[in-house]
Amino acid sequence: MTTGAAAVPRLAHAGHGDRARRRVQRIREGFITLLLRSCAFGAVAGLLLIMVFVFREALPVLTDPEIRKEASLRAYAATSLWQPVGDVPKYGILPLVVGTLKVVIVSMLFAVPIALLAALYASEFAPARVREALKPVVEILAGIPSVVLGFFALIVMASWLQALTGAASRLNALNAGIALGLGIIPTIFTVAEDALRAVPRSYREASLALGGSRWQTAWHVTLPAASAGVAAGILLGLARAVGETMIVLMASGNAALVSGSVLDSVRTLSASIAAELAEVVFGSAHYATLFFLGALLFTATFIINVGAGLLTERLRRRLAGA
Repeated sequence: MTTGAAAVPRLAHAGHGDRARRRVQRIREGFITLLLRSCAFGAVAGLLLIMVFVFREALPVLTDPEIRKEASLRAYAATSLWQPVGDVPKYGILPLVVGTLKVVIVSMLFAVPIALLAALYASEFAPARVREALKPVVEILAGIPSVVLGFFALIVMASWLQALTGAASRLNALNAGIALGLGIIPTIFTVAEDALRAVPRSYREASLALGGSRWQTAWHVTLPAASAGVAAGILLGLARAVGETMIVLMASGNAALVSGSVLDSVRTLSASIAAELAEVVFGSAHYATLFFLGALLFTATFIINVGAGLLTERLRRRLAGA
């Protein structure tokens, strides 16, 4: 009786200790959940505040009568000259749009084949040791500052390309596009390689069992199965190419010209903002125009990133169905 009676307080004490530990654990988990939720909503709120600020500063282009005398949607399309400083400022954005398109197209034509073939090799053909070394090395390239790539393009690559092509200008759309392509290869490679690796092994085994070679399997089975993820990687690379600043600012020549040749100097939307915003008069038509260009870039990259997210979700559902 005495032993049993002494055991009761010990059991009660043990039960009280368990409840206390569970209470502390619930408090800790609640704090962690609150912290994670705060970080998530803080990131979204920060993005929304940036969006509101950019569009608010660009709004006078549409609403302010004084600014609309110099800069308006009609004025942007009425001329092909970008001369924002002068007695009669001209805000034609056509040369900036053309320059951006030329650089982006060159960069994608350069980067996409290299990144996709490298991703196919790493996921389908490379031995395990080579894959373990190749992927980290390529991903490290993503950490190279864009100003370093721009400096390399300005000092070294521009002279090589001029000697090779005979271009009149060292700094042109071809030079900037190739340098920009070097910057977006890691992004496309990483996403594409992950998408290819996510394809079920049964797809490959079925193709090989039917007599297909490894190359035929990779090209006709694995790559189509991962097409949504590969496209998402390409779109993410495209979004970075559209918004990149330092590389094109240093390597493109910064001449606002409307030309069909990639050997001519160009000026992009992002480079114009970076080069001119620090010296612009606050509240002027030039100031509102630069923010309007920023709103265009923001909208373009947002649409591209949303498309990449939708394609990634499509790939996830397809593989989940498999």
